[in-house]
Amino acid sequence: MNIIQFEDKPLAHYSYAIISDGEMAIVDPSRNPKPYYELAEKEHAKIIAVFETHPHADFVSSHLQIHKETGATIFVSKLVGANYPHNTFDDGDTFKMGNVALQAINTPGHSPDSITIIAEDENENYAMFSGDTLFIGDVGRPDLREKAGNMKAKREELAKNMYHTMQTKFNDLPDKTIVYPAHGAGSLCGKNMSSDSSSTLGRERRENWAFKKLSEEEFVNHILADQPFIPSYFGYNVDINKTGAPNFEKGIADPNFHFEVEEFNYKESLIIDVREQEDFKKNHLQGSINIMAQSENDKLETWLGSIVEPEEVFYVVLKSVKDKENILHRIAKIGYETQLKGLLTLGNATLERTEKLNLKDFQNNPENYTIIDIRNKSEVEEGDIFDNAITIPLNELRNSEAEIPTKKPIVVHCAGGYRSAAGSSIISKLKKDVKVFDLSDDISNFK
Repeated sequence: MNIIQFEDKPLAHYSYAIISDGEMAIVDPSRNPKPYYELAEKEHAKIIAVFETHPHADFVSSHLQIHKETGATIFVSKLVGANYPHNTFDDGDTFKMGNVALQAINTPGHSPDSITIIAEDENENYAMFSGDTLFIGDVGRPDLREKAGNMKAKREELAKNMYHTMQTKFNDLPDKTIVYPAHGAGSLCGKNMSSDSSSTLGRERRENWAFKKLSEEEFVNHILADQPFIPSYFGYNVDINKTGAPNFEKGIADPNFHFEVEEFNYKESLIIDVREQEDFKKNHLQGSINIMAQSENDKLETWLGSIVEPEEVFYVVLKSVKDKENILHRIAKIGYETQLKGLLTLGNATLERTEKLNLKDFQNNPENYTIIDIRNKSEVEEGDIFDNAITIPLNELRNSEAEIPTKKPIVVHCAGGYRSAAGSSIISKLKKDVKVFDLSDDISNFK
């Protein structure tokens, strides 16, 4: 049994290929199927199966496209109610591929329809593909289905389901079983995940809080406390994944996507500028929002899907035409390519400029400024950075205009400088008659 792990760093998403005797199965594939096809060609393997552990909320899967292009069978729990060709895969169901036997275990908790897939080969090597049920150091959050997708489930009910899953579902598996989750540290599908990409079930039994001897009430209280915010796009992605996404390449193939700003009436449009904040501050379209996407560490997908609502149309400003393919790929990972109306560059146009904060004056006279703290609620609860700061999480800013006073210049901060670029540009769009400054990475001087 040969297992290959794929990592999508911006989304902290792991997907997998299992290869045995010239046959290949894929678990929880990302939107772009090309890496799996390239691996199959390299290994001279035929893709015969795709397993979905549940309809994912944080990314769009390519399971339907892979089925259409390779003939691979899609396996998913009957509880999903999938609207695409599939075989149901639930408790006791098995699938044989070469020397590997794959078995389903229904593991509700993160969602009502979650399954864990157990792989065993002829040498009694075990692996479990735990989806968003068991993470390294944590378990999947149970609060996404109250507002996510067309299958509603209460968080308390799912938290109790997760308790019983952890208490009963994996007891017959040996400690040596390798745990392969669908997400790692940085994902919003859990709150305390390890940076490790795999583990053993024995290690998790020893170290993961969810395996400790807790009462149901203690477990439920712990798992529901301090969960991160839920991005706007999560429910949208659940529904896409239950239906099956359209072809990835065709979705981003529009040849008319790129044009220059002189050709564009941008005054009434929602514009996302993905350039570095230094470039944005020197020159940008009035009212545009700066969500940086210049590296894998920049979480464009998460913040685009948190700031822009599903089905809300928008334009994107690129640094150069060469960034087009990468940005389109990243937008499509959350299914937002259908909302994208165009990609443009600024060319030689001279537009808006953001004034730089006088840091010394701010340090000496913070009372002369309105300070907006856009960190997440859980971060704020760990401690304020400034006295009298107004706390509005970044994902809520566009709908919080009434909470932002304009009598003083505004300084926006987050924890490290990435989010405040977006936050300050949103407030500048909302409050055109007041100076708005981004504290950026100078926040480090105040911690």
